[in-house]
Amino acid sequence: MKPKEIIKLKQVSKHYKLGNEFIKAVDNVDITINQGDFVAVVGPSGSGKSTMMNLIGALDLATKGDIFLDTINIEKLTESELASLRGKKIGFVFQTFNLIPTLTALENVMMPMIFQGVPAEIREQRARKLLDKIGLSQRLHHLPNELSGGERQRVAIARALANNPDVILADEPTGNLDSKRGKEIAEMFLALSKEGKTIILVTHDPEIAKYANKIYKLKDGRIVK
Repeated sequence: MKPKEIIKLKQVSKHYKLGNEFIKAVDNVDITINQGDFVAVVGPSGSGKSTMMNLIGALDLATKGDIFLDTINIEKLTESELASLRGKKIGFVFQTFNLIPTLTALENVMMPMIFQGVPAEIREQRARKLLDKIGLSQRLHHLPNELSGGERQRVAIARALANNPDVILADEPTGNLDSKRGKEIAEMFLALSKEGKTIILVTHDPEIAKYANKIYKLKDGRIVK
């Protein structure tokens, strides 16, 4: 059976003007990502990795080209349509965790479901189940500053899964972790891809990139072989 395409970039570019300088952050990129792929995007600082992540995640629009998320051309959507699509289809994981410091682990995971109108009882049930799945059932009521870096990133992954998205976008998710904790997070992403989630991970760490089944190398905004 032919794999289902979940993301497609067709001749996508993102250009900026900075003073008198013209910057091609992403330059004429064509890629196809299938459901269940674990994709690593690698490259030196300034190569366009995070810009490409923002484009795929509908956080920014391309200067030219088309980006399809599950057959929907996101370049044609309004801002409110993009926000709705992000909430339902995409989960985000960041290097700095981005947890709300005044909320417990449980409350942080419940938060995205509020914006999708999920009833409180179901929010709590699902958040508890996700935190149990990642081995944090004993830490439900701890604040982020009471958790280790690896635990905080696991909470962030559970939060990204809260609305059962098709795609997880992870921007340097192991950048603030030691190598052991980083590998634990990479193994979590690998397990999620085997469950059918599509994982796109930006990393500068070749050991983490090895977990992916596809690796795209970016240099000066272009995919290099």
